Amino acid sequence: MNNDELKLKFNAIRKGDKTAFDEIYKGLHTPIFTIISRITWDKAIAEDILQEVFVKLYLSPPETNITKPRAYIFQTARNLAIDSVRKHTQGISLDEISETVPYPFDDLSLRMDIDDALKSIPAQECQIVTLHVIGELKFREISEIMAIPLSTVIWKYQKAIGKLKKMLSGGSL
Repeated sequence: MNNDELKLKFNAIRKGDKTAFDEIYKGLHTPIFTIISRITWDKAIAEDILQEVFVKLYLSPPETNITKPRAYIFQTARNLAIDSVRKHTQGISLDEISETVPYPFDDLSLRMDIDDALKSIPAQECQIVTLHVIGELKFREISEIMAIPLSTVIWKYQKAIGKLKKMLSGGSL
């Protein structure tokens, strides 16, 4: 779902069209959930945040002057996830978080390998990869969402992909 389609659907939601909201949810819930999950590493918390994102979107859809509504939604989800991690994980290590987050892949062993690989790279690199690959956001949009220079986003993405390729091919960091 591209930015122009989202703007039209937001206008429809403001006019009371519930099917427009359903279409947005169907089109974006999986990538948004994945991004939230890659930040929180907790399925239950990710589900709560996902619900919060869509409740906010339904009750107060962005105005038409937002040029990149897709990036707006992902930024909202990312910010809520980061806030949640700050609240819930004080004093908790990643090793203590036991739930494995589902990914939109069919092969369970591949999902587990990807999950392990993503947990081993720095959080910011993981978020950049997730926003680009799962969220289908452009590097410029990621730069705006994360408030870091475009060149840094590209560099960290390439660095993370290199690490992930190495780990997934049997190497280690």
